[in-house]
Formats: sequence, C-alpha cells, structure tokens
Amino acid sequence: MSRDHGTELIVALDVPTLDEALRLRDTLSETVSFFKVGKELFTAAGPAVLDELSESRVFLDLKYHDIPNTVAGAIRAASARRVAIVDVHTSGGRAMMKAAAAAAAESLPRPAVFGVTVLTHLGDEDLAALGLSATSAEQVVRLSRLAASSGLDGVVASPLEIEAVREATDDSLDVLVPGVRPGWASSGHDQKRVATPADAARAGARYIVVGRAITLSSAPADAAKRIVDEIQ
Repeated sequence: MSRDHGTELIVALDVPTLDEALRLRDTLSETVSFFKVGKELFTAAGPAVLDELSESRVFLDLKYHDIPNTVAGAIRAASARRVAIVDVHTSGGRAMMKAAAAAAAESLPRPAVFGVTVLTHLGDEDLAALGLSATSAEQVVRLSRLAASSGLDGVVASPLEIEAVREATDDSLDVLVPGVRPGWASSGHDQKRVATPADAARAGARYIVVGRAITLSSAPADAAKRIVDEIQ
C-alpha cells in the first residue's frame, strides 16, 4: 500500500507548565495545529493538558510499554481524551502491540497507534552495550516489520531510517520522525541520528517533530513558519 502524503510538522510542547504550553500554542496557532505532549508536560499538568488542547490535534508521546492488558487500558483512556496519535514501544512485543491496535480500533474517535523503534539518542555502540548485535538501522527495520504485522499505523524512527522502513514494510506504515533539526538551529542536542526538515520530508516522513528549534527561539512563530516552508 502506497502512502502518498505530504509531511506535517508537530511541535513538541516539552515545557514544564501548562501555562507555558498554552502560550506556545497561542503563539503558533496561525502556523501549527498539531502538538506533542510528552512525559515532562503530562507529568506536570496531568490529563487536563489534553482537555486544554482539545481544539488542536495532539500526539500523546508517553511511549507505553507494559503488559498487553495495561497498555490496552491506557490506549482507551487516551482515546477518551480525543488524542490523534499515541505511541507504544515496539520492544513490548507482538501481543502488546496487537492489544494496543485493538483498543484503538474500538475507540471513537480512533487514535493512530505508532510504535517507537530505536530512540534517536541511541547509536550502534549503545545497542551493543544493551546486548544487541544489530545496527540501529537493522533493529529499526526488524521492529518496523513487527509493528506492521501487529496492526500498528506507523512507527517512530530517526530520519536516517525512513527509506529503509518504507521499503521493508511495502510503504504500509506512516513514519513519524523526531531528531529533526533545521540547519540554522542551535547545535546543542542529545540526539545522534538527526537530519534537517527538508531531508526528512524528501525521504518520505509523514510527520516530523520539532521542539527546541522552535520553543527556544526568540521568535517561535517565525521559526515554525521557516520549517513549514522548508518541508513544503
């Protein structure tokens, strides 16, 4: 199945308070309608942040990783808050991913479920330290195939693996890409497998997630507009 979509920007609201998140949403509202809520903001503000962002689309980035029944319950709870995307760790295995997909399918509105493959701060040497003989690219492909066969809608992978994922899964999965940094952004980051927005778009990313290049900018709206122009 071919997925002929454009690339869409998701802005990571990786801030410590609800007020900061809402200020960013308002600042970016003319350019961005899709936001990521991750562990920092969700832990600080709780599920109320999802209600406050209900007029926007939300990627709830909590990376569920537990026994199948627990993950299915979490997916149902997220669905009740009307999030657009949720994610699970593919390393939780086939039964867990199938339970997540089934829970999403039972929900209205139905969220897309993405599987996190190899976190973008990990390189080949980190996987070796974890006892894995595969390279990061090989591990991403292996886990993507597992995600596809388990009924997930997409995977989270670095920009460097987009084309390999699409080829290995017959283009059946959307690819959501963190580790995206425009060339003009500050160089300080904690990710190893990165690329520019234009590179990720050319490779076929369905979504790119950008945080600090926008949220730490002195002009966040201008930064977001530059990235949208770049991926288009």
